[in-house]
Amino acid sequence: MNKKIVLISGVRTAIGEFMGGLSSINQIDLGGIVIKEAVNRAKIAKEKVDEVIVGNVGQIADSGFIARAAMFKAGLEKETTAYSVNRQCGSGLQAIVDGALEIMTGNSNVVVACGTENMSRLPYYITNVRGGYRMGHQQLEDGLIDILTWPLGPFHNGTTAENVADKYSITREDQDKFALSSQEKMIKAQDEGKFKEEIIPVEVKTKKETMIIDTDEHPKRGLTLEKLSKLKAAFRENGSVTAGNSSGINDGAAAVVLTTEDMAKELGAKPLMEFVGYAVAGNEAELMGFGPALSTKKLLKKLNMNIKDIDLVELNEAFASQSVAVIRDLGLDESIVNVNGGAISHGHPVGATGCILTVKMMHEMKRRKSELGLVTMCIGGGQGISAIFRNLQ
Repeated sequence: MNKKIVLISGVRTAIGEFMGGLSSINQIDLGGIVIKEAVNRAKIAKEKVDEVIVGNVGQIADSGFIARAAMFKAGLEKETTAYSVNRQCGSGLQAIVDGALEIMTGNSNVVVACGTENMSRLPYYITNVRGGYRMGHQQLEDGLIDILTWPLGPFHNGTTAENVADKYSITREDQDKFALSSQEKMIKAQDEGKFKEEIIPVEVKTKKETMIIDTDEHPKRGLTLEKLSKLKAAFRENGSVTAGNSSGINDGAAAVVLTTEDMAKELGAKPLMEFVGYAVAGNEAELMGFGPALSTKKLLKKLNMNIKDIDLVELNEAFASQSVAVIRDLGLDESIVNVNGGAISHGHPVGATGCILTVKMMHEMKRRKSELGLVTMCIGGGQGISAIFRNLQ
């Protein structure tokens, strides 16, 4: 059980805007693209992959088969097994955690963990058709809104961001400043070419042309505090949470390959990061955005670490209000948090984000020669998930 779990590759697609460049690509295909590339970059034979684990939230229609189907799209062998996980916004990171646990328990030697989501393709549907309608108008339900709405409320995740802002005294100005900073960091990183190595270009064919999607589409150039301040509240009358200080609705995928340090050596693969540990914590669904503060504290206690030991953080920016609340509560140094922007600027393809943030972490740790990195995010329904990685590059 005391095996050193390492990541030997990590790759992601660009993150597509809602109804943007990746909107026509099935999330099974997006998963297949990154799984195949992650195995290629690990420089291992595909026969060596024991398990594929795919994080995905919109498991509707053919996506009920998403893990096995994506695995075959990646060209892996039929003997390789696969399953999917859904821990809402934490699904991509949970896939990595599950991969580590599979290896720790001796069930697998090599695991590909993936997160994939195409929010643009989530369908509208009509309920109760099987029972039959005799007459009258029927209402279409939006599958996209459904996965963003807590059913026991019911209330949209955005409403919880307002609750967090109220409870932790996060002002509209706090949120807009945080959002602008995210956009500025992301655009700077893009202009410096920081994401080129971690992104696999995706070919998209239309009737008129073939496009190559290799650049994150969500960043907003030319944004100012003044422009942000003019946006209307999105979830509550006279509220402070807007489209400008919230994450986007997006499409994308990422994958990593995990194994043990000993197996990496045997395969001739280079360890890039060590999976140190993880924790999940629960809280009120009404305050779900505060979850990362709780899961991070739980993890630090479990590992006998201090927040000051962490020198790089990828905190999912579901909303600026919850991001600011978590940063303040944990006493994080803002200069090490989301140094290349976050979900407010690059978007949040929900089931993929945890894996995307881990890939971003992997490449930034190499550039900075960081030692310990934290990936953490809130989860709809009232949870937080955190994982710590050690740089081996």
